[in-house]
Amino acid sequence: MNGPRVTPGPVLKLTLGWFATRALMLWLLAHDSSPLLSGGSVAREVGRLYVHWYGVLEQGSYPVHDTLWQYPPGAGAMLLAPGLVPGLSYVQAFVTLTLAADALIEVALVRAGRRPGRSLLGAALWTGGLPLLLHLPLARYDVQVTTLAVLSLLTLTRSPRAGGVLGALGALVKGWPALVLLGTPRGAATRSAWSWAAGAGAVVLGLLSVAFRHPLSFLAEQGGRGVQIESLGGTALNLARHAGWSGRPHYQYGAIELVGPYVPVVAAVSLALTAAAFGLLVLWRVRARRWTEATAADAALCAVLLFTVTSRVISPQYMVWLIGLAAVCLVSRHTGQRPVAVLVLAASALSTVVYPLCYGQVIGGSWAGCLLMLGRNGLLTAAAVLSFVRLWRATAAPMVNGEQRTQPCPDSDRLPNRALSIS
Repeated sequence: MNGPRVTPGPVLKLTLGWFATRALMLWLLAHDSSPLLSGGSVAREVGRLYVHWYGVLEQGSYPVHDTLWQYPPGAGAMLLAPGLVPGLSYVQAFVTLTLAADALIEVALVRAGRRPGRSLLGAALWTGGLPLLLHLPLARYDVQVTTLAVLSLLTLTRSPRAGGVLGALGALVKGWPALVLLGTPRGAATRSAWSWAAGAGAVVLGLLSVAFRHPLSFLAEQGGRGVQIESLGGTALNLARHAGWSGRPHYQYGAIELVGPYVPVVAAVSLALTAAAFGLLVLWRVRARRWTEATAADAALCAVLLFTVTSRVISPQYMVWLIGLAAVCLVSRHTGQRPVAVLVLAASALSTVVYPLCYGQVIGGSWAGCLLMLGRNGLLTAAAVLSFVRLWRATAAPMVNGEQRTQPCPDSDRLPNRALSIS
């Protein structure tokens, strides 16, 4: 007589899925030298560049006159951390810490998703979405940065102070996590989160400035960047090569950029579009009248998408940020960003085809390379536009008798008790 069938629960499935996919990512990293994967280019950054910077930081100084150093002071702490792991080489320790940060995101999303009225879709998206980038996330420190942003968003509604501190720490490491504080509800929640973020950021920056020389050296190199071949502007210029444009790809500032006529114009247009995106976000913030427990995460995903698609640089690891933010959105059943998350996953998969699989086609400017970039950037642009439209509609005041009726913006202590939290 057959006994009752025992099926694994969703948490067990997610756990097994995480271990299986991360084992595959580790296997791919171990075989990174394969010509099909990248010929060693993915692992080279951590194995050579990060190790070099580690040696400089050990001497008590940030890199100076190094065109590749374009990161805020907090990045130094991330790059020094592997040196604290005993018994492992720098690369082994770095990958270990990256996997630990990855696992922390998974645990936080599962704990938040198991609360009443929540969903495990966010954890599922992170589990299956990150491997779409193959082994790239294990060889960059963007998973660690995304961890700070994810924890900030999951903490904000219960503890705006803690959320603000985590957002500030993320911003000191790579800038963009400051955007996770954009969607905090007006009133006490915003005052608390933003003031604690400013205070924590100032204190940590002060400590880093005392401990290391030249903490702001990255600013000189960041401003000199041109138009990366994978950006929207770079895609337009790459297509222009087929119409007779005389520019060419050139390795500089740690990326393949396009140099030649009209590149400064394209760069200026990109900066103008970034300014316009910032203006749209400010306008949204001023006009928004309704906040839910999903608004902060939805606004964070929207903001990072807008700044990504208008940037002069769209590196493949940027997709790690978007996958993490989309995962937080899906934890809440009130999110309006589900179709945006689908577009992010599609763009991530196509981004892997671009790099590392077909990067030679992109650099060469072939029609196949141009169409790949057009598809990936088209998906990101569609995601950004759709995200903003859905965020605007979700937070606009309802129409009553043809007029907008504004509603008071809730403070964090009046949000539903089932708000997102990792505690």
